[in-house]
Amino acid sequence: MDKLTNKEEEIMQVLWQLKKAFVKEVIDHLPVPKPHYNTVSTVIRKMEDKSFVAHETFGNTHRYYPTLSKEEYRNKYFSAAVNNYFENSYKNVVSFFAKEEKISADELREIIKIIESKKNN
Repeated sequence: MDKLTNKEEEIMQVLWQLKKAFVKEVIDHLPVPKPHYNTVSTVIRKMEDKSFVAHETFGNTHRYYPTLSKEEYRNKYFSAAVNNYFENSYKNVVSFFAKEEKISADELREIIKIIESKKNN
């Protein structure tokens, strides 16, 4: 399975939120400036070719839906990012965010509590 492009990811976020949607409904949930109908339709068809979405037919129109959950996509591509950019080390991921000041000491303490509670269960 390929990775989603930025535009595909934006549309996929809408489909995950709506569960099923016609192209017009997807456009209604995209930020301004709204892309043209044909542009969104083409992107969705490319996503279908990549097996990210499928459709139901209603006359001459299609209602699209995701073929994988947001969690499944996140797990697959976050794991790949950890492997490719952080030597497959989650410690390196957390260290990166700490150095970049993207995570606070309080948030790290929260993470430690979550890890410790999982060990005790």
